[in-house]
Amino acid sequence: MLRRFEDGEADLPEFYQVIEESLEHLRPWMPWVAEHGPETTREFVAGRAERWESGQEYTYAVTLDGAIVGVCGLFRREDTPEDGREIGYWLHPSATGRGLMTRTVRAVVEEAFRLPGVAYVEVVHDTANHASGAVPERLGFAVHRTRVGEPLAPAETGEDRIWRLTR
Repeated sequence: MLRRFEDGEADLPEFYQVIEESLEHLRPWMPWVAEHGPETTREFVAGRAERWESGQEYTYAVTLDGAIVGVCGLFRREDTPEDGREIGYWLHPSATGRGLMTRTVRAVVEEAFRLPGVAYVEVVHDTANHASGAVPERLGFAVHRTRVGEPLAPAETGEDRIWRLTR
């Protein structure tokens, strides 16, 4: 279900293909899709081990029957207090609706709370992205707040919902 990305070229062809097949599914919500290409995918995969070892970011390939079908990451943004982490995720459209991401996020939350000093985790999504919001709701996160910002992807409203789960 979850595994670390291989640093280097090992995951690159499969991961690139999964993104290619998911573009229309991701485009409304993921601003990085506008810049997607072989080089940006290579840059994403490169350096995963370094970011993992530094504790800055833990990025997992989400797998189904051994194949990569998405990504789930645990990270701390620059403006996040030291005791908080954020979880971000996406799936290939053929893997949605099976509870896979709910199980994935549950596992990542458990890992987050094993890290020293982590008091809470958050999931942030545009309020119009109901599928992304269903995951933290199912897992018992509470709506912590909303914030207004500039929409960065085509379907975004500019209002983010921030869900929080505390240790």
